[in-house]
Amino acid sequence: MSPDAGEVTVLGAGIVGICTALALTERGVKVTLIDRDEPGQATSFGNAGIISPWSVVPQSMPGIWQKVPGWLLDPLGPVTVRPSYLPRLAPWGLRFLWQGREQKVRQISSAMDLLNRDCITLFRRHLTGTGHEDLIRDSYYVHAYRDPDAARLDTLDAELRQAIGADLERIGAEGLRSLEPALSPEFRAAILIKGQARALSPGRVGKVLAEKLQRMGGEIRRATVQAILPLEGGGWSVGTDQGEMTAPRLVLAMGVWSTELLRPLGIRIPLEAERGYHVCFTRPGITLNHSVMDADMKFVASTMEDGLRVAGTAEFAGLDAPVNEKRLKGLVELAKRLSPDLNSTEYTTWSGQRPSLPDSLPCIGEIEGFPGLIAAFGHSHYGLMMAPKTGELVADIATGRKANTDLSPFRALRFG
Repeated sequence: MSPDAGEVTVLGAGIVGICTALALTERGVKVTLIDRDEPGQATSFGNAGIISPWSVVPQSMPGIWQKVPGWLLDPLGPVTVRPSYLPRLAPWGLRFLWQGREQKVRQISSAMDLLNRDCITLFRRHLTGTGHEDLIRDSYYVHAYRDPDAARLDTLDAELRQAIGADLERIGAEGLRSLEPALSPEFRAAILIKGQARALSPGRVGKVLAEKLQRMGGEIRRATVQAILPLEGGGWSVGTDQGEMTAPRLVLAMGVWSTELLRPLGIRIPLEAERGYHVCFTRPGITLNHSVMDADMKFVASTMEDGLRVAGTAEFAGLDAPVNEKRLKGLVELAKRLSPDLNSTEYTTWSGQRPSLPDSLPCIGEIEGFPGLIAAFGHSHYGLMMAPKTGELVADIATGRKANTDLSPFRALRFG
C-alpha cells in the first residue's frame, strides 16, 4: 500500500459497494465497508443474474406511455402502483416518461454503454483466484415472443444494441424449440442477444468477492448507518447504531437508502424505491440453457445453482410498504405459462428494493458542494452488471486519477 493512498469508507455492501471496495483496495487504499446486512445479500441477492455488455436500453422508451395503462390494469402485468402512493409517485413518473424521447434515449444509451461494456471482463477479473470463477457462465439472452411478428430486428432497442457491436439473431419456433426445449410452444419466435454471461448465484458472487476483499486487507463492519455529517476542517462523521465513526472520504453506495442520508444535508434526488420480486423453484424439473425473458410480460427466468429463478415485476408503493403476496403468486402463474412442464409446487420467494432514477442512470461522482462525499447509487435494474465499472470509476475519483471520459450524465445533482 502506498503511504499517500489514504482511507475511504464505503457505505453499503451490495454488489456496487463490494466492487468499489475491491477497486479501491487494488489501488492501495485502506477501505472500510459498512452495512447492516451480510455483503451482497440484500437487493444484490435477488436479481435475474444477467451480465450483459449490451444492456444499453433504458427503462423509458418512446411510446411507453401508451403501454403503461394496460400494464397497470393487468393483475399479472410488469408494473403495479399502490393507489395510495400514486400522488407521491406522479412527479417521478412524469420525469420518467419525459426521458423516453428518442434523442434523450440515445444519450442515455451511450452512458449505459460506458458502464456495461466491460462488465463480463471485470467480473471475471475480480473472481480470478477465488476458486469460484465458474459462478459466471457464458450465455445468450433470449427474448421470447408469442407473436412472431413482434420479434423484430428493426426496432430502436435492437438498433441501440447493434450500434455498439451486439450480435443479434432472430429465430423462429423450430429454432427456439431446439435452443430452449422447456419453453411453452406458445412462444413462436425469439431475438437472441449473444455474447453475454449470467451469474449462477448473484448472492454467492457477492459473498465470494467480499471474502476476497478481506483477504486483500479490506475491513467489513456490520452496522446500521443512521446519519452522515461533514466535519469542520474536512472529512465526514458517520453515525451508526454501533457508535460514531469518522472518515476522510465516503462513498455512498446504499441504494434506495442513500437519499435518506442525503436529505438532512439539503440534497434532493428523485430516487424511487421500486420493489422487485423473485420466485425460485427449487425442484423445477426443467432446465433453461440461457436467460430467457418473456417479452410480453417482461419477466426473466434463469436456471441457477438453487433452482429456476423467475424475476421481474416492478411495484411502486414506498420504501416501507409490506410485501405484496399477489405479486409473488403472479410470478408463479407466469412461470407456469412460460414452461408447462415446470414443477411449481416447491419454491422460495424474495423481494427487495431497487433504487430507480427517472433516466435509468445511477449517480456516480463527488457530490457538488460536499468534498469527499462520492455517490455510487441509483443503478435501478442494472446494478449487477454496472457494479464493476462503477467501482473502477469511483476508485479513480477517490484517488485523484483523471477520467478520460465524460461523467456528467451521472452527476448526482443533474435533476436540478
